Amino acid sequence: MSRVAKKPVILPKGVECKFDAATITVKGPKGSVSAHSPAGVSLRIDAGQVLCEAQGETEMKFVGTARALLANMVKGVAEGFERKLELVGVGYKASMQGKTLSLTLGFSHPVNFATPEGITLETPTATEILIKGVDKQRVGQVAAKIRAYRPPEPYKGKGVRYAGEQITLKEAKKA
Repeated sequence: MSRVAKKPVILPKGVECKFDAATITVKGPKGSVSAHSPAGVSLRIDAGQVLCEAQGETEMKFVGTARALLANMVKGVAEGFERKLELVGVGYKASMQGKTLSLTLGFSHPVNFATPEGITLETPTATEILIKGVDKQRVGQVAAKIRAYRPPEPYKGKGVRYAGEQITLKEAKKA
């Protein structure tokens, strides 16, 4: 069994976990998340901790993944997840108009992105976008969709990038 699978998932105060044969539901102060229960993995709650165990020898490979997904669900409902995007380029800006994110990315038209359910978008400055939510996968997916409108180009580095992302710039063509 992997080292990840052996560690129990500790439930913080205010977080409760319920599971049956088909789904796992975790509720906490930030909201609730549910996911399909992986086949071949049994869960049990023991003194404020959730333990993942394989039901058979062939299901050992799923236990570490199930434990990591459960730990992300617990962290999401307790603390939440956040992704930050930066807009780099002259005239590139973002603004919220109700529940719609309006992006000016150098196209002839503004790009409008509707906020998905369970996700919060904020624009602290005109060149920053904060994506918050309880589901790690959905937060990352929304960040990737917004970044895909104008990924950083390799010559000047202009575009939408993750905060702290290093872009390796290519050298310009020499005459």
